[in-house]
Amino acid sequence: MATVIKRRSCRFPVGVQEPRAKSLEVSNEALTVDLVDGRTIVVPLGLFPRLWHGTPHERKRFEIFGDGAYIHWLDLDEDLTVAGLLAGQRSGESPQSLKKWLDSRKSRSKRRV
Repeated sequence: MATVIKRRSCRFPVGVQEPRAKSLEVSNEALTVDLVDGRTIVVPLGLFPRLWHGTPHERKRFEIFGDGAYIHWLDLDEDLTVAGLLAGQRSGESPQSLKKWLDSRKSRSKRRV
């Protein structure tokens, strides 16, 4: 039986490294993440409404941190983990929270006009 250690609510057998991102690209349809171990993850953008609703400029402004374990989009206030992407996790944001965020974006864009 493998010994299991717990890291930030994800479990990896001892000796197995947490999956880490090397680079990523966001298109209008998908999030593509290249991992340091050579694998590539392609995830439909529709699983992450803030990325889906973000502009191409906002989607390009991300940072990979935590030695590649985490991805953050400051402009969109979106945070993903590579382990979560591999597990098929979608956004956990409630519909009410998303609506509030979308409404705030609309009011900001009206002020700029």
